[in-house]
Amino acid sequence: MRTIFALAGVVIKELYRRKDFYVLFILTIVICVIMASVNIFNDNQIVRYLKELCLLLIWISSLVIAITTTARQIPAEREQRTLLPLLAKPLTRTQLILGKFLGCWLACGLVLICFYVFFGALAASREHAWPLLSYFQAAILHWMALGVVIAMTLLGSLVFAAPSSNSTICFVLVATILCVGRYLDAVALTLGEPLRSVIYAFYYAIPHVEIPFEMRNLIVHDWPLIGWKFIGLDILYLLAYMAIFLVAACLVFRRKPVN
Repeated sequence: MRTIFALAGVVIKELYRRKDFYVLFILTIVICVIMASVNIFNDNQIVRYLKELCLLLIWISSLVIAITTTARQIPAEREQRTLLPLLAKPLTRTQLILGKFLGCWLACGLVLICFYVFFGALAASREHAWPLLSYFQAAILHWMALGVVIAMTLLGSLVFAAPSSNSTICFVLVATILCVGRYLDAVALTLGEPLRSVIYAFYYAIPHVEIPFEMRNLIVHDWPLIGWKFIGLDILYLLAYMAIFLVAACLVFRRKPVN
């Protein structure tokens, strides 16, 4: 575990050295502050649109950081010719995969803390309320969903040749799941066999990361908290998909030449 945490620390330091997080964070702040300064028709409920916009920008920014940071981990080690020296040390390929994953996941967790603290402060300035438990539920499920995306991107970095192609494919897959995934069961009902069974199988096979994405409605419309039992089940569901992608990545990396 010391080796895994050491690799994770290197990934976190790399994120802070790069400008991706700072650019996206500043861009989110600028857009949200401009929208917060606008008073449309003296409508007090306009804060709901502000919160929805801010949460959408947080999701987009976090996905960009998670996918781009993860996609370049293994290819960068290979291009810089540091992969073989790493594996020559008492470091297994499984430890390398787990260290890279943990580093990207923890880095995204730190990024989410910054984003949600800013979001809470912005919302409180207009609503004068701090629904901390709602923010915590949304943030923890958001972080778990990013873990699935990071594990999937890490697997893609071992399958696809270039980080750019891997990032593009992962962005398309995640966007499709967020926009279409929750409607596939309804679409399947309108189709005949065997296409209905195929769509249903696809619906149950994909990781439904849109579940945390829909937590935005909880905050935007000030709905009651979700039961902690269901939050726990969602966390277990997302952890299972993380494990599946990580096991697949470890198996692929064991059989992949590194030279």
